[in-house]
Amino acid sequence: MRSSAEAPCKAIITGEHFVVHGAWALAAALGKKVRVDVEPSDRFRIHSDAHLASRSALAPAARVVETMAREFSFRPNLRVDISSEVPDGAGLGSSASTMVAIVSALSRLKSLGLGRREVIDFAMVGEREIHGHPSGIDVNICTLGGVILFKIGTKPKQVSLSRPARLLVVHSGRKRKTRTLIDRVSATRSDYPALFGGLAQSASDISRLAAERLAAGDSKGLGRLLTYNHAVLSFIGASNDRLNGLVDLLLSLGCAGAKLTGAGGGGSVIAVTAEGKEKSTISELKRRGFEAFEASIPVGGARSWLRR
Repeated sequence: MRSSAEAPCKAIITGEHFVVHGAWALAAALGKKVRVDVEPSDRFRIHSDAHLASRSALAPAARVVETMAREFSFRPNLRVDISSEVPDGAGLGSSASTMVAIVSALSRLKSLGLGRREVIDFAMVGEREIHGHPSGIDVNICTLGGVILFKIGTKPKQVSLSRPARLLVVHSGRKRKTRTLIDRVSATRSDYPALFGGLAQSASDISRLAAERLAAGDSKGLGRLLTYNHAVLSFIGASNDRLNGLVDLLLSLGCAGAKLTGAGGGGSVIAVTAEGKEKSTISELKRRGFEAFEASIPVGGARSWLRR
């Protein structure tokens, strides 16, 4: 008997970094996924493709399995196979997708019947190993799917769209290190505590406005909010010349707005493309050496199934 699970990756549309400090953030699940297959074995083994190939990166995944084994009193004699469509270090939630898929597959194999809240709680075990003190937005959106407004300590709010939307996702070509970026932003917070607090409050307003524009299908309004949010993130230290240049390029190609997504410092940029220019924009980005894809939202959350 083997169980399988898939979890989507994600893009934070607005509010990253400030969400850790109690602000609302807006996030969407994307169609690229992490898949996990789990089956009984003579011993505990985890195998992964390149995005989690190192022993240090696999350790948090092992911690999730071991934590669940202790909690539900079973021996972790399992083979866990991880495959991913999500580039590592791209700011698209590859680690959260992985942890959610592991929990979901193991729940299915052991007939644990875990609900979404429990999946999120166990996935956070691995996320804390990797990121220290994450907000939880990544594992929530990777579990729930769709588009959510998220705030620490508050039940996520699903955002219903009047029609499907599209986001352009562009990899900057540089991997980001979340903890490094969090430390850089924390330094800004220490230097300018009152200013940072004001920006955190405004981040909540921006996220709520972005949710309204996205739900209404107002791509131009959403784009303007993305660009503004990028400027704020750049000020607090989350951006760099590479990302700022990529945002400027996207705007020059006619995008309604663009910003970094996730921790920043590298990773990816998201953009709202002008209608009818999606293919030409991607073609020009690829000509310039950038990896890019168009993501349709909303998409479903994590799912699991048994295979005999």
